[in-house]
Amino acid sequence: MAMHKLLLKLAAPVLMTSVLLTSIQTSVVNAEQVKVERKTKRVPTLRSKVYDQLSRAQGLADAGNQVEAFAVLDKVKSKASSMNSYEQAMMYNFYAFIHYEAENYDQAIAAFESVVQQQPIPETFEQATLFSLAQLHMMRGNYDKTIAKIEQWEAIQKSLYPTKDIPAKNLVLKAQAMYQKQDYAVASEYINAAVEQVESNNLGFQVDEQWYVLQRAVYFELKQPENVKNVLLKLVKKFEAPKYWLQLAGMYGELEQEQKQLAVMEIAEQKSIIASGSDMFNLAQLYYYHQMPYKAAAVIQKAMDAGKLIEDERNLTFLGQSWNAAKETEKAIPVMLAAAKLSKTGELYAQLGQMYLNMDKWDLAITASQQALEKGGLRNEGMSHLVIGMAQFNVGAYNEALNQLAKAQEYDGSRGMAQQWSKFVEGERKQYASFASVGS
Repeated sequence: MAMHKLLLKLAAPVLMTSVLLTSIQTSVVNAEQVKVERKTKRVPTLRSKVYDQLSRAQGLADAGNQVEAFAVLDKVKSKASSMNSYEQAMMYNFYAFIHYEAENYDQAIAAFESVVQQQPIPETFEQATLFSLAQLHMMRGNYDKTIAKIEQWEAIQKSLYPTKDIPAKNLVLKAQAMYQKQDYAVASEYINAAVEQVESNNLGFQVDEQWYVLQRAVYFELKQPENVKNVLLKLVKKFEAPKYWLQLAGMYGELEQEQKQLAVMEIAEQKSIIASGSDMFNLAQLYYYHQMPYKAAAVIQKAMDAGKLIEDERNLTFLGQSWNAAKETEKAIPVMLAAAKLSKTGELYAQLGQMYLNMDKWDLAITASQQALEKGGLRNEGMSHLVIGMAQFNVGAYNEALNQLAKAQEYDGSRGMAQQWSKFVEGERKQYASFASVGS
């Protein structure tokens, strides 16, 4: 009765995080870098009168006056013929930002596309725009375009800094796109490279939690449980979220490392992570599987007392069986009775009949076994007849005992034992009859 394998639920890809700069921020960054980039290509300047109008539009948008902000931009656009490429690019950048803030993502994409169409513009400005486009395409489910925009970004980067590595954030975005395209092998290459790049740096940077989540998801889809487990170990160590403890336990179960699975679950319980009814049930199953039925019963009882598990047939049956396996028969009986009343079959009454027989409670054994037969649906009907026959013998009802044992012999599962008991009861009956006649 091993614990159910825990499914690995994937967090939604994290997009648009701290990448879309405000238009003012973008313009400042570019203004500082224009001089550097003029070494590679001639970049026109952003005149103050144009910048002032763009800043005004930005202020209106920040104040929530988007209609007025667009009106200002439209006025600027009406004079586009007198503007240089850099000024027009900045204008479209402001359009894009305001559309993005208004959640008009398709319009934001169109505006950003207009930004990169204006040439020449500073390479860093073009790169920032391409990255924003990649993220927006990712958000809209345009995965091929996501990758195309990132690779355009990388082409500019290589021309500017031939010896620099591709940044990890690019690799992650490409991994997300490939994951969504269900190309898990390629997604694995990208996310592994990103994680390795950050883990191996000596600058004290830490891998983002969602990167590990994506890496774990890719390994899961590639059916590499050992790698999934290794990523979960990192998630547990670095972030300690309850879900990671439970998923780690599930992966140990997947790998058939049940001792480690139980150890993780016990640590989780000590940390008060095992809180839901389903998690407590899983822990109880593990205890039962590892031949610790008393602990299994204690966990189930605790969950029921706290209202986290309802007293339905499944839960009551497992609780009763756990108490019984722990030799706590007096605790098991009332629980099994409650479960038997809820069951659609007589199977639990049949088990109760055998329990009462082992306790030498003959009348209760007979009653429970008769209820089992009346309710039906038994896996081995002959065993209930056998229990009744044995109990009837012990109360001295030899003839009824023999009748029940005869019925038990009709079933393969109980025939051999029923035949042996029939011979024994017949012998005892004859001996009793002989004593009775002598006494007379």
